[in-house]
Amino acid sequence: MRSPLSRRRFLRDMAAGLSAAALPRLAQAQSATEPPLTPGPAGRPGRHRVDEPVAVEVNARPLPSFDIRDRARTQFGALEYRSGLILTSSFSGFGGLSALRLDPKGERFIAVSDQGSWFTGRIVYRGREMAGLDDVEAAPLLGADGRPITATRGWYDSESLALDGSFAYVGLERVNQVLRYDFSKGFTRSRGEVVPLPAAARKFPNNKGLEALVFVPKVMPKAQPLAGTLIAFSERGLDAGGNLIAFLVGGKTPGQFSVRRTENFDISDAVLLPSGDLLILERKFSWLGGVGIRIRRLVLSDIAPGAVVDGPAIFNADLGNEIDNMEGIDAHVTAEGETVLTMISDDNFSLIQRNLLLQFTLVD
Repeated sequence: MRSPLSRRRFLRDMAAGLSAAALPRLAQAQSATEPPLTPGPAGRPGRHRVDEPVAVEVNARPLPSFDIRDRARTQFGALEYRSGLILTSSFSGFGGLSALRLDPKGERFIAVSDQGSWFTGRIVYRGREMAGLDDVEAAPLLGADGRPITATRGWYDSESLALDGSFAYVGLERVNQVLRYDFSKGFTRSRGEVVPLPAAARKFPNNKGLEALVFVPKVMPKAQPLAGTLIAFSERGLDAGGNLIAFLVGGKTPGQFSVRRTENFDISDAVLLPSGDLLILERKFSWLGGVGIRIRRLVLSDIAPGAVVDGPAIFNADLGNEIDNMEGIDAHVTAEGETVLTMISDDNFSLIQRNLLLQFTLVD
């Protein structure tokens, strides 16, 4: 059970990752008089929605190695395996995790489930390895009316998440909408407002629409023409050349560009590194070839309206590795200066899939 004090500490730590300037407002947003949460019941069969905030107990089983064929192997392209967890819970709303953002220490996290839910909490470490999750809470994504979006609009399929200071952007794939939340007005209790998108976003194929969001900070080590821009990637919305459509929303140069599609991979998430490089997480599936994932590195300065961007693959994995439906990726830098990539999978609430949390060091 999380006490009001621990919830305020949660907001304080998470706020440090969102924006130092937003810290006082976020700390004030969570009332000290609010009663502590209690763990929720397992829920009704087949029901994965979260209708109100609830504490969630999550069990974690370690994955000591990543390569099923060679347990001693740790190097995979430009990534070095650090640790992994298989996450389970008796709470029926836990699962479908499709996007993840971490604080600068890689400890506090906020994630979205494709059933229209927030998940927040803390990664527990034992040395450099992940050992479990603590302080986990689920809460519904709220609309402008203060009610869960699943109840009032029938919206769900929340697949992507981007942070800009105290603001969070959530992408909804099937309806191809983006909601913006001001966390200074109640953190995950805040209300979402619809962000206008180009008309072309409404033309994406069913279940192949908005899949990844990245916000380019207004202040970066190097000046960026895209500073203050929300980048929205489609999973498999294709242009005339068969490439993946993406949008530049807001900023100084809004418009549309494409990511070159190769080897039948689709985009599942993206993350902007402190260096200014953009990593896109991709996946593919076929009955003959099975499941595959990869990470490509793009140069942010190559992105502009009308551009078709491409970049090298720095990581590939298949069913010979401990992967599943990998849908979320984020990055943080350790006190030792290592860039750590964290990936999470969406189990689709299926008995034959897993919720995996994986961490790698970016070594190249």
